[in-house]
Amino acid sequence: MTAVLYPVAANASAALSAPQGRAARASEAVLLAGAAVRFVSESVGPGFATRSAALDAFAGPLDDERPGKGRAVAAEDRYCELRELAEAAAPKPGKSKPPAPVYRDGRRWAAPPPPPATVWRLSISYWKIDAPAGEATPPAGAQGPLSTGQPTAADIQALRERLSQPMRSPKPQKALDIGLFEVPLPEAPNILIPDE
Repeated sequence: MTAVLYPVAANASAALSAPQGRAARASEAVLLAGAAVRFVSESVGPGFATRSAALDAFAGPLDDERPGKGRAVAAEDRYCELRELAEAAAPKPGKSKPPAPVYRDGRRWAAPPPPPATVWRLSISYWKIDAPAGEATPPAGAQGPLSTGQPTAADIQALRERLSQPMRSPKPQKALDIGLFEVPLPEAPNILIPDE
């Protein structure tokens, strides 16, 4: 299976138009950026009233399943997607109060307000560069490779230390109260029955 190669850039527009490179893993992104990175998904570009209009505007990075347009993006290039988002509504002045019951025509409540207008926007997932260049640090909790060339005595010693450390969970595992094929009765949760 091919891993997605996400762009490495300082912001979403740069990730879409001119990334510094592309990487599948955080350690690769750190090497490309020369700085700390974090994985983000952000919206970029204008909003479109219809999905079709958005697909026409962003034809390159998206799959297009419409008849006559059939286009599929390679597995490693699937870092963009279209999302339908609620359009930002203007805030109403004053505090909003809950609706009062009306008791009319056999209904207790007034008709609900219409759903908010939506727009289609392009969302891009990428490695965002956090720190200025020159401070290449791996992400928190990540352990990079021991070396890039021939192993030295220090590398071998570091590997032995890593292997000798026990693998421990941050907190102890809870005891299992229920078996794998047992479920509680809905009407009596204290009774367990076998599930097939």
